[in-house]
Amino acid sequence: MIGVYVEPTARERLDIIRSTRSVAIVGMSADPSRASYFVATYLLSSSCSFQHVWFVNPKGGEILGRPVFRSLAELPEAPELVDVFRRSEDLPAVAAEVAATAGTRTFWAQLGLRSAEAAAIAADAGRNVVMDRCLKIEHARFAGGLSL
Repeated sequence: MIGVYVEPTARERLDIIRSTRSVAIVGMSADPSRASYFVATYLLSSSCSFQHVWFVNPKGGEILGRPVFRSLAELPEAPELVDVFRRSEDLPAVAAEVAATAGTRTFWAQLGLRSAEAAAIAADAGRNVVMDRCLKIEHARFAGGLSL
């Protein structure tokens, strides 16, 4: 296991974003005031280069006219990046699910979320790890659209 999480550089985060075509938002909420909802609307916008954006929440259902899958295993294909909106104590379990999903390259935990255990699980499985960063902010920053 890795000892300490080492944050990827800006260049490494840019490379992750540029090479990603599919994203799963784990912990997606139907509440428009929640960060996951705001990020989802941004990722679904025409300014993003993501071909597939999937929503994952154990409750299932539909959000923004799209199906909500109960787990990563239910998705039609493996997402390249998993963007996590769950409590820090839930991150190791999500990291284990990411580690078990062939084809997933990146475990990304949103602003305020850190877990050394989750980082170790994902990194030991050969996944990129980004924590305490917002995918929307990072994408917009690199695309020059931070004000969107």
